[in-house]
Amino acid sequence: MVRIVFITERNRERYLKIIRPVGDFFARSGIHPNILSVSGLVLSAAGGLLYCHGRFFWAAWVVVFAGICDTLDGQIARQTNKRSAFGAFFDSTLDRYSDMFLLIGLAYYFAGGPSFLGTSGRNAPSGSDPWAVLVIVLAIAGSFMVSYTRARAEGLGMECKGGLMQRPERITLLIIGSLLGSLPTVGPFILKLALLLLAVSANVTAIHRIILVKNHAFGDTRVK
Repeated sequence: MVRIVFITERNRERYLKIIRPVGDFFARSGIHPNILSVSGLVLSAAGGLLYCHGRFFWAAWVVVFAGICDTLDGQIARQTNKRSAFGAFFDSTLDRYSDMFLLIGLAYYFAGGPSFLGTSGRNAPSGSDPWAVLVIVLAIAGSFMVSYTRARAEGLGMECKGGLMQRPERITLLIIGSLLGSLPTVGPFILKLALLLLAVSANVTAIHRIILVKNHAFGDTRVK
């Protein structure tokens, strides 16, 4: 079977190689992994607020730094031997809130709501787009179901990893869509297409995991 991937292992290694020195510095400085987990959440909340204002370009870069924090907390936990069951649970829980903040910010923008606290944003929407909001709701549902299917399967003693649109892939797609979304005229349309792709692919990934778990439960096929 041909396995389709959004981010190749080589690109993952390149990314980790770039940010590894930063993680090494934080580990030597004694920064606790949970601090970076919380920092990622705070940055995601800030990104959500930027999305509320329609400032897609700057929101994309905030999401980049939030993703770096999310990657480094695990690296530091391993280097400093501070891995724990609660740490893994805490990090995973904050990731769900981070995803929610970002997508809710986009939903608020495309719902045509006024800028946060009543101020006028440079890219304030001219009107609501119910279809875009619906797509974002489906993207939130798909993102949560990808995580839930894995957690529920592992609770039943089964391994359920992989799939086209895991969290790193979802964040990467959101960043690319946001950067292109800052283009004049066609930008918002491109961002909507990226959100549609995110919604569809995330839910397809969740369904794919359901099928894998079913095959594992009723046969000898190993879930990967």
